[in-house]
Amino acid sequence: MDKQHAQQQWQQAVSAYAQAINHYVAQGRAHGWDNLEEPAAPTTEHLLPAWQAALQAINQPGIDEPQCQAFRAAWPPAHQPLLPLLEQHGQGIANVLLLDDGSLLARIGMPYDKGQVVRIEGRSVTPVIGVEHFGRCPQRRYFALANAECVRITDGWGGPQVARLAWPHGLEGLPPGYPFEPFDLPPTPTSLVPFPDGQRVLLVSSEGIFVLASDGATRLLRDEQSILEDLVEGIDPDDIALGLSMEHGAVSADGRLIAVGDQCTRHLVFDEHLQRVAEIGPGGEYPHFALFNRRGDHLLLNACHFYNGGTLGVKTADLPGLDTEYYSDDPRTPLVEDGARVYAGVAREGEYIIGDAHGYLRAFAEDGSEHWQHYLGSTISAMDISADGRTLVAASYAGFISVIALDSGRPDWQIGTGEHGEVRRWLFWKGLDKPLAW
Repeated sequence: MDKQHAQQQWQQAVSAYAQAINHYVAQGRAHGWDNLEEPAAPTTEHLLPAWQAALQAINQPGIDEPQCQAFRAAWPPAHQPLLPLLEQHGQGIANVLLLDDGSLLARIGMPYDKGQVVRIEGRSVTPVIGVEHFGRCPQRRYFALANAECVRITDGWGGPQVARLAWPHGLEGLPPGYPFEPFDLPPTPTSLVPFPDGQRVLLVSSEGIFVLASDGATRLLRDEQSILEDLVEGIDPDDIALGLSMEHGAVSADGRLIAVGDQCTRHLVFDEHLQRVAEIGPGGEYPHFALFNRRGDHLLLNACHFYNGGTLGVKTADLPGLDTEYYSDDPRTPLVEDGARVYAGVAREGEYIIGDAHGYLRAFAEDGSEHWQHYLGSTISAMDISADGRTLVAASYAGFISVIALDSGRPDWQIGTGEHGEVRRWLFWKGLDKPLAW
Protein backbone atom coordinates (compact mmCIF):
# COMPACT_ATOMS: atom_id res chain seq x y z
CA MET A 1 0.00 0.00 0.00
CA ASP A 2 1.42 3.39 -0.93
CA LYS A 3 1.94 6.06 1.74
CA GLN A 4 -0.80 8.39 0.51
CA HIS A 5 -3.41 5.64 0.39
CA ALA A 6 -2.49 4.49 3.92
CA GLN A 7 -2.68 8.05 5.21
CA GLN A 8 -6.11 8.58 3.70
CA GLN A 9 -7.39 5.32 5.19
CA TRP A 10 -6.06 6.28 8.62
CA GLN A 11 -7.58 9.74 8.50
CA GLN A 12 -10.95 8.44 7.39
CA ALA A 13 -11.02 5.55 9.89
CA VAL A 14 -10.01 7.66 12.91
CA SER A 15 -12.42 10.49 12.17
CA ALA A 16 -15.34 8.21 11.29
CA TYR A 17 -14.88 6.15 14.45
CA ALA A 18 -14.70 9.25 16.68
CA GLN A 19 -17.83 10.71 15.13
CA ALA A 20 -19.66 7.38 15.46
CA ILE A 21 -18.73 7.09 19.15
CA ASN A 22 -19.72 10.69 19.81
CA HIS A 23 -23.09 10.12 18.13
CA TYR A 24 -23.58 6.90 20.11
CA VAL A 25 -22.86 8.72 23.39
CA ALA A 26 -25.17 11.62 22.47
CA GLN A 27 -28.00 9.20 21.67
CA GLY A 28 -27.49 7.25 24.86
CA ARG A 29 -27.42 10.35 27.04
CA ALA A 30 -30.49 11.80 25.37
CA HIS A 31 -32.68 8.73 25.00
CA GLY A 32 -31.16 5.96 27.14
CA TRP A 33 -28.82 3.11 26.31
CA ASP A 34 -31.32 0.34 25.68
CA ASN A 35 -31.21 -1.05 22.14
CA LEU A 36 -28.07 0.96 21.33
CA GLU A 37 -25.13 -0.90 19.85
CA GLU A 38 -21.65 0.53 20.37
CA PRO A 39 -19.85 1.21 17.07
CA ALA A 40 -17.22 -1.34 16.11
CA ALA A 41 -13.63 -0.15 15.94
CA PRO A 42 -12.24 -0.02 12.40
CA THR A 43 -9.49 -2.35 11.22
CA THR A 44 -6.31 -0.29 11.14
CA GLU A 45 -3.45 -2.59 12.14
CA HIS A 46 -2.27 -2.88 8.53
CA LEU A 47 -1.73 0.90 8.52
CA LEU A 48 0.70 0.95 11.45
CA PRO A 49 3.94 0.53 9.43
CA ALA A 50 3.06 3.53 7.26
CA TRP A 51 2.06 5.55 10.34
CA GLN A 52 5.32 4.72 12.11
CA ALA A 53 7.38 5.68 9.08
CA ALA A 54 5.52 8.98 8.73
CA LEU A 55 5.89 9.74 12.45
CA GLN A 56 9.62 9.06 12.34
CA ALA A 57 9.98 11.30 9.29
CA ILE A 58 8.18 14.26 10.89
CA ASN A 59 10.54 14.00 13.87
CA GLN A 60 13.69 14.48 11.83
CA PRO A 61 15.75 17.69 12.23
CA GLY A 62 14.64 20.72 10.24
CA ILE A 63 10.89 20.13 10.47
CA ASP A 64 8.97 23.32 11.19
CA GLU A 65 5.67 23.82 13.03
CA PRO A 66 3.46 24.19 9.91
CA GLN A 67 4.75 20.80 8.72
CA CYS A 68 3.93 19.32 12.12
CA GLN A 69 0.40 20.69 12.00
CA ALA A 70 -0.07 19.31 8.50
CA PHE A 71 1.10 15.91 9.73
CA ARG A 72 -1.42 15.93 12.61
CA ALA A 73 -4.21 16.79 10.19
CA ALA A 74 -3.17 13.98 7.84
CA TRP A 75 -2.55 11.43 10.61
CA PRO A 76 -4.93 12.47 13.41
CA PRO A 77 -4.00 11.17 16.88
CA ALA A 78 -5.92 8.18 18.18
CA HIS A 79 -5.52 5.46 20.79
CA GLN A 80 -7.40 2.46 19.45
CA PRO A 81 -5.25 1.92 16.32
CA LEU A 82 -2.11 1.73 18.49
CA LEU A 83 -3.32 -1.05 20.78
CA PRO A 84 -1.23 -3.74 19.00
CA LEU A 85 1.95 -1.80 19.87
CA LEU A 86 1.30 -0.87 23.49
CA GLU A 87 2.26 -4.13 25.18
CA GLN A 88 5.76 -3.86 23.69
CA HIS A 89 6.26 -0.08 23.84
CA GLY A 90 3.94 1.44 26.45
CA GLN A 91 5.16 2.64 29.84
CA GLY A 92 3.74 4.71 32.65
CA ILE A 93 4.58 8.36 33.16
CA ALA A 94 4.58 9.15 36.88
CA ASN A 95 4.42 12.94 36.94
CA VAL A 96 3.97 15.94 34.66
CA LEU A 97 4.12 19.66 35.41
CA LEU A 98 3.36 22.54 33.09
CA LEU A 99 5.78 25.35 33.87
CA ASP A 100 4.77 28.98 33.54
CA ASP A 101 7.02 29.44 30.48
CA GLY A 102 5.04 26.77 28.62
CA SER A 103 7.65 24.02 28.95
CA LEU A 104 6.90 20.68 30.57
CA LEU A 105 8.54 18.55 33.22
CA ALA A 106 7.90 14.84 33.14
CA ARG A 107 9.11 11.75 34.95
CA ILE A 108 9.22 8.95 32.42
CA GLY A 109 8.56 5.68 34.21
CA MET A 110 6.52 5.07 37.32
CA PRO A 111 7.92 5.83 40.80
CA TYR A 112 9.14 2.26 41.27
CA ASP A 113 10.94 2.31 37.89
CA LYS A 114 14.44 3.71 37.55
CA GLY A 115 12.91 6.31 35.26
CA GLN A 116 14.19 9.65 34.04
CA VAL A 117 13.15 13.26 34.55
CA VAL A 118 13.03 15.35 31.35
CA ARG A 119 12.14 18.88 30.35
CA ILE A 120 10.16 19.39 27.15
CA GLU A 121 10.54 22.74 25.41
CA GLY A 122 8.89 23.11 22.04
CA ARG A 123 9.92 19.97 20.16
CA SER A 124 13.08 19.31 22.18
CA VAL A 125 13.43 16.92 25.12
CA THR A 126 16.34 17.35 27.56
CA PRO A 127 17.22 15.13 30.54
CA VAL A 128 17.24 16.88 33.93
CA ILE A 129 20.45 15.75 35.60
CA GLY A 130 20.56 15.10 39.34
CA VAL A 131 16.78 15.01 39.88
CA GLU A 132 14.97 11.70 40.25
CA HIS A 133 11.58 12.95 41.50
CA PHE A 134 9.93 16.37 41.66
CA GLY A 135 6.83 18.16 42.86
CA ARG A 136 5.37 21.67 43.11
CA CYS A 137 3.43 23.47 45.82
CA PRO A 138 -0.27 24.31 45.35
CA GLN A 139 0.58 27.98 44.81
CA ARG A 140 2.98 27.00 41.97
CA ARG A 141 5.93 28.83 43.54
CA TYR A 142 8.09 26.23 45.31
CA PHE A 143 9.50 23.05 43.81
CA ALA A 144 10.71 19.88 45.53
CA LEU A 145 13.64 18.18 43.79
CA ALA A 146 14.70 14.80 45.10
CA ASN A 147 17.59 12.42 44.61
CA ALA A 148 19.21 9.78 46.81
CA GLU A 149 20.90 12.43 48.96
CA CYS A 150 18.00 14.66 50.01
CA VAL A 151 14.94 16.66 49.02
CA ARG A 152 15.72 20.24 48.03
CA ILE A 153 13.15 23.03 47.87
CA THR A 154 13.75 25.80 45.35
CA ASP A 155 11.98 29.12 44.94
CA GLY A 156 10.77 28.62 41.37
CA TRP A 157 12.00 26.14 38.79
CA GLY A 158 15.73 26.75 38.51
CA GLY A 159 15.52 29.26 41.37
CA PRO A 160 17.54 29.49 44.58
CA GLN A 161 17.47 26.72 47.13
CA VAL A 162 15.48 27.66 50.24
CA ALA A 163 15.57 24.37 52.16
CA ARG A 164 17.43 21.07 52.19
CA LEU A 165 15.47 18.28 53.87
CA ALA A 166 16.72 14.88 54.94
CA TRP A 167 14.95 11.68 54.05
CA PRO A 168 13.12 9.88 56.87
CA HIS A 169 15.19 7.26 58.66
CA GLY A 170 12.11 5.05 59.02
CA LEU A 171 11.71 4.92 62.80
CA GLU A 172 9.71 8.16 63.03
CA GLY A 173 6.32 7.68 64.65
CA LEU A 174 6.96 4.07 65.63
CA PRO A 175 6.39 2.98 69.22
CA PRO A 176 9.73 3.09 71.07
CA GLY A 177 11.22 0.02 72.65
CA TYR A 178 10.32 -2.40 69.86
CA PRO A 179 12.79 -3.92 67.35
CA PHE A 180 11.67 -2.01 64.27
CA GLU A 181 14.30 -1.59 61.57
CA PRO A 182 15.23 1.74 59.94
CA PHE A 183 15.11 2.17 56.16
CA ASP A 184 18.00 0.71 54.20
CA LEU A 185 17.39 3.23 51.41
CA PRO A 186 15.37 6.45 51.18
CA PRO A 187 11.66 5.93 50.45
CA THR A 188 10.68 6.03 46.80
CA PRO A 189 8.30 8.98 46.38
CA THR A 190 4.89 8.37 44.91
CA SER A 191 4.52 12.15 45.11
CA LEU A 192 6.24 15.16 46.65
CA VAL A 193 4.18 18.23 47.57
CA PRO A 194 5.98 21.28 48.98
CA PHE A 195 3.94 23.40 51.37
CA PRO A 196 3.16 26.97 50.27
CA ASP A 197 5.68 28.40 52.74
CA GLY A 198 8.52 26.54 51.02
CA GLN A 199 9.75 25.00 54.29
CA ARG A 200 8.10 21.56 54.40
CA VAL A 201 7.28 18.76 51.97
CA LEU A 202 4.57 16.10 52.05
CA LEU A 203 6.29 12.85 51.06
CA VAL A 204 3.92 10.14 49.87
CA SER A 205 5.51 6.71 49.45
CA SER A 206 4.65 3.05 49.79
CA GLU A 207 7.00 2.97 52.80
CA GLY A 208 4.91 5.59 54.59
CA ILE A 209 3.53 9.11 54.34
CA PHE A 210 5.66 11.77 56.05
CA VAL A 211 5.95 15.51 56.41
CA LEU A 212 9.59 16.51 55.95
CA ALA A 213 10.90 19.58 57.76
CA SER A 214 14.27 21.03 58.77
CA ASP A 215 14.00 19.45 62.23
CA GLY A 216 13.15 15.99 60.91
CA ALA A 217 10.29 13.94 59.50
CA THR A 218 6.86 13.25 61.00
CA ARG A 219 5.02 10.08 60.03
CA LEU A 220 1.32 10.48 59.16
CA LEU A 221 0.72 6.91 57.94
CA ARG A 222 0.81 4.33 59.30
CA ASP A 223 0.03 6.16 62.51
CA GLU A 224 1.48 5.16 65.86
CA GLN A 225 -1.93 4.36 67.38
CA SER A 226 -2.78 1.70 64.80
CA ILE A 227 0.67 0.15 65.21
CA LEU A 228 0.23 0.06 69.00
CA GLU A 229 -3.10 -1.70 68.51
CA ASP A 230 -1.33 -4.39 66.48
CA LEU A 231 1.26 -4.79 69.22
CA VAL A 232 -1.42 -5.03 71.92
CA GLU A 233 -3.05 -7.82 69.91
CA GLY A 234 0.22 -9.71 70.15
CA ILE A 235 1.42 -9.32 66.59
CA ASP A 236 5.19 -9.68 66.38
CA PRO A 237 6.88 -6.39 65.32
CA ASP A 238 8.54 -8.24 62.43
CA ASP A 239 5.08 -9.16 61.14
CA ILE A 240 3.51 -5.69 61.39
CA ALA A 241 3.01 -4.30 57.91
CA LEU A 242 4.24 -0.70 57.78
CA GLY A 243 3.98 -0.43 54.00
CA LEU A 244 1.11 1.24 52.16
CA SER A 245 -0.81 0.51 48.98
CA MET A 246 -2.70 3.07 46.87
CA GLU A 247 -0.99 5.71 49.01
CA HIS A 248 -1.90 9.31 48.17
CA GLY A 249 -1.90 12.81 49.58
CA ALA A 250 -2.70 16.46 48.89
CA VAL A 251 -2.03 19.85 50.51
CA SER A 252 -4.55 22.70 50.48
CA ALA A 253 -3.80 25.99 48.75
CA ASP A 254 -3.03 27.74 52.05
CA GLY A 255 -1.07 24.81 53.47
CA ARG A 256 -3.35 24.46 56.47
CA LEU A 257 -4.86 21.10 55.56
CA ILE A 258 -3.34 17.79 54.46
CA ALA A 259 -5.46 14.94 53.08
CA VAL A 260 -3.89 11.48 52.98
CA GLY A 261 -4.89 7.85 52.73
CA ASP A 262 -4.19 4.38 51.50
CA GLN A 263 -6.29 1.31 50.75
CA CYS A 264 -6.49 0.26 54.42
CA THR A 265 -7.65 3.55 55.96
CA ARG A 266 -10.52 5.93 55.76
CA HIS A 267 -9.73 9.31 54.21
CA LEU A 268 -7.67 11.22 56.80
CA VAL A 269 -7.27 15.00 57.09
CA PHE A 270 -4.64 16.73 59.24
CA ASP A 271 -4.18 20.39 60.10
CA GLU A 272 -1.01 22.43 59.67
CA HIS A 273 0.18 21.25 63.10
CA LEU A 274 -0.18 17.64 61.89
CA GLN A 275 -3.09 16.95 64.18
CA ARG A 276 -5.86 14.78 62.77
CA VAL A 277 -9.06 16.75 62.25
CA ALA A 278 -11.24 14.38 60.20
CA GLU A 279 -11.74 10.73 59.28
CA ILE A 280 -14.06 10.29 56.33
CA GLY A 281 -15.57 7.02 55.21
CA PRO A 282 -14.95 6.54 51.48
CA GLY A 283 -17.50 6.14 48.72
CA GLY A 284 -15.73 3.01 47.48
CA GLU A 285 -13.79 0.09 48.91
CA TYR A 286 -10.26 1.51 48.82
CA PRO A 287 -9.24 5.17 49.26
CA HIS A 288 -7.21 6.09 46.20
CA PHE A 289 -6.88 9.86 45.54
CA ALA A 290 -7.32 13.31 47.11
CA LEU A 291 -7.43 16.80 45.60
CA PHE A 292 -8.19 20.27 46.96
CA ASN A 293 -9.80 22.89 44.75
CA ARG A 294 -7.91 26.07 43.88
CA ARG A 295 -9.55 28.16 46.59
CA GLY A 296 -8.80 25.52 49.18
CA ASP A 297 -12.34 25.44 50.52
CA HIS A 298 -13.39 22.13 48.96
CA LEU A 299 -11.85 18.66 48.97
CA LEU A 300 -12.29 15.79 46.52
CA LEU A 301 -11.81 12.22 47.82
CA ASN A 302 -11.85 9.16 45.55
CA ALA A 303 -12.01 5.49 46.48
CA CYS A 304 -11.88 2.62 44.03
CA HIS A 305 -13.10 -0.92 43.50
CA PHE A 306 -11.42 -2.73 40.61
CA TYR A 307 -11.38 -0.17 37.77
CA ASN A 308 -14.32 1.87 39.00
CA GLY A 309 -14.88 4.06 42.03
CA GLY A 310 -16.79 6.73 43.87
CA THR A 311 -15.72 10.31 44.59
CA LEU A 312 -16.87 12.41 47.53
CA GLY A 313 -16.85 16.19 47.80
CA VAL A 314 -16.38 17.86 51.18
CA LYS A 315 -16.39 21.53 52.16
CA THR A 316 -13.30 22.19 54.24
CA ALA A 317 -15.45 24.18 56.68
CA ASP A 318 -17.15 20.88 57.54
CA LEU A 319 -13.91 18.99 58.23
CA PRO A 320 -13.18 19.75 61.91
CA GLY A 321 -14.49 16.79 63.89
CA LEU A 322 -15.97 15.04 60.85
CA ASP A 323 -16.07 11.28 61.48
CA THR A 324 -18.03 9.09 59.06
CA GLU A 325 -18.02 5.44 58.07
CA TYR A 326 -17.74 3.71 54.70
CA TYR A 327 -20.55 4.54 52.26
CA SER A 328 -22.00 7.07 54.70
CA ASP A 329 -25.06 9.05 53.61
CA ASP A 330 -23.90 12.05 55.64
CA PRO A 331 -24.97 15.18 53.71
CA ARG A 332 -21.57 16.75 54.38
CA THR A 333 -19.84 14.09 52.22
CA PRO A 334 -21.98 13.78 49.08
CA LEU A 335 -21.02 11.55 46.16
CA VAL A 336 -20.08 13.98 43.37
CA GLU A 337 -18.83 11.45 40.77
CA ASP A 338 -19.87 7.83 40.53
CA GLY A 339 -17.84 5.48 38.37
CA ALA A 340 -14.23 6.64 38.10
CA ARG A 341 -11.14 5.14 39.67
CA VAL A 342 -9.04 8.30 39.80
CA TYR A 343 -5.28 8.26 39.34
CA ALA A 344 -4.76 11.97 38.64
CA GLY A 345 -6.70 15.21 38.71
CA VAL A 346 -6.54 18.99 38.60
CA ALA A 347 -8.84 21.85 39.49
CA ARG A 348 -9.64 25.11 37.77
CA GLU A 349 -12.18 27.74 38.72
CA GLY A 350 -15.45 25.97 39.53
CA GLU A 351 -14.37 22.67 37.98
CA TYR A 352 -12.55 19.45 38.77
CA ILE A 353 -10.94 17.47 35.94
CA ILE A 354 -10.04 13.89 36.79
CA GLY A 355 -8.37 11.13 34.81
CA ASP A 356 -9.77 7.63 35.18
CA ALA A 357 -8.65 4.05 34.66
CA HIS A 358 -10.42 3.80 31.30
CA GLY A 359 -8.58 6.64 29.58
CA TYR A 360 -11.14 9.41 30.05
CA LEU A 361 -10.75 12.91 31.40
CA ARG A 362 -13.97 13.76 33.24
CA ALA A 363 -14.91 17.27 34.31
CA PHE A 364 -17.61 18.23 36.80
CA ALA A 365 -18.57 21.01 39.18
CA GLU A 366 -18.01 20.92 42.92
CA ASP A 367 -21.66 19.97 43.37
CA GLY A 368 -21.19 16.99 41.05
CA SER A 369 -22.95 18.29 37.96
CA GLU A 370 -21.23 16.86 34.90
CA HIS A 371 -19.49 19.23 32.50
CA TRP A 372 -17.70 17.16 29.85
CA GLN A 373 -15.57 14.13 29.07
CA HIS A 374 -12.57 13.77 26.78
CA TYR A 375 -10.99 10.48 25.69
CA LEU A 376 -7.24 9.82 25.57
CA GLY A 377 -7.05 6.07 26.12
CA SER A 378 -5.22 3.86 28.60
CA THR A 379 -5.17 4.69 32.31
CA ILE A 380 -4.46 8.36 33.01
CA SER A 381 -1.38 8.46 35.26
CA ALA A 382 -0.59 12.17 35.75
CA MET A 383 -2.08 15.60 35.02
CA ASP A 384 -1.41 19.31 35.39
CA ILE A 385 -3.08 22.55 34.32
CA SER A 386 -1.76 26.02 33.55
CA ALA A 387 -2.24 28.90 35.96
CA ASP A 388 -4.85 30.47 33.66
CA GLY A 389 -6.77 27.18 33.33
CA ARG A 390 -6.50 27.13 29.55
CA THR A 391 -3.92 24.41 28.95
CA LEU A 392 -4.16 20.87 30.30
CA VAL A 393 -1.45 18.23 30.14
CA ALA A 394 -2.28 14.57 30.76
CA ALA A 395 -0.06 11.48 30.73
CA SER A 396 -0.96 7.82 30.57
CA TYR A 397 0.31 4.32 31.21
CA ALA A 398 0.54 3.95 27.42
CA GLY A 399 3.54 6.28 27.36
CA PHE A 400 1.69 9.32 25.99
CA ILE A 401 1.79 12.95 27.10
CA SER A 402 -1.06 14.99 25.67
CA VAL A 403 -1.14 18.79 25.66
CA ILE A 404 -4.71 20.06 25.32
CA ALA A 405 -5.98 23.57 24.63
CA LEU A 406 -9.14 23.73 26.72
CA ASP A 407 -12.26 25.41 25.30
CA SER A 408 -10.57 25.83 21.91
CA GLY A 409 -12.97 23.68 19.87
CA ARG A 410 -13.13 19.93 19.27
CA PRO A 411 -11.58 18.47 16.09
CA ASP A 412 -13.61 15.85 14.24
CA TRP A 413 -11.19 13.06 15.25
CA GLN A 414 -11.60 13.65 18.99
CA ILE A 415 -13.81 11.37 21.09
CA GLY A 416 -15.53 13.40 23.78
CA THR A 417 -18.26 15.85 24.67
CA GLY A 418 -16.09 18.87 25.48
CA GLU A 419 -14.86 21.57 23.14
CA HIS A 420 -11.17 20.87 23.61
CA GLY A 421 -8.40 20.32 21.09
CA GLU A 422 -5.12 18.53 21.57
CA VAL A 423 -2.17 20.52 20.23
CA ARG A 424 0.60 17.95 20.76
CA ARG A 425 1.02 14.35 21.77
CA TRP A 426 4.37 12.92 22.83
CA LEU A 427 5.26 9.24 22.62
CA PHE A 428 7.75 8.18 25.28
CA TRP A 429 7.87 4.56 24.24
CA LYS A 430 10.21 1.79 25.25
CA GLY A 431 12.33 0.69 22.32
CA LEU A 432 12.41 4.05 20.54
CA ASP A 433 15.70 5.86 19.98
CA LYS A 434 14.10 9.11 21.17
CA PRO A 435 10.70 10.51 22.16
CA LEU A 436 8.48 11.32 19.20
CA ALA A 437 6.18 14.33 18.84
CA TRP A 438 2.86 13.69 17.13
